[in-house]
Amino acid sequence: MSELRADTITASDGTSPVTLTKQSAAKAWANFNGTGVVAVRQTFNQTSLTDITTGRYDLSFVSNMSNADYSVSTGGAYSATVSGSAGYGAAAVNNLTTSKYQIQTGPYSSSPQPADIQVVMPCVSGDLA
Repeated sequence: MSELRADTITASDGTSPVTLTKQSAAKAWANFNGTGVVAVRQTFNQTSLTDITTGRYDLSFVSNMSNADYSVSTGGAYSATVSGSAGYGAAAVNNLTTSKYQIQTGPYSSSPQPADIQVVMPCVSGDLA
């Protein structure tokens, strides 16, 4: 039996990280503040975040997806604290292209209206180009 141990794996050029393609791993994710001045807290493979209007955001990839049939799972909270957050989150994902997607946030209800929330957390799964 073989064993591989490593602290860091880099691409063959020795400087860049290994590219994840055709693997079952998140290909992009973000954690951002969707209220006031929209600000990214942490991201992976997300190059830009655009605040379109109340509760609507565009997120672009650093490395594009192979097609527009990928999956975006979302989570969110109206407040950065747990209390008072029930019923709010990232409710809709649309306009998927190989280079970006859009999220709409707001309350979970039968007729949701877009609303800015403090914690937005999308995660993208699929194949990179």
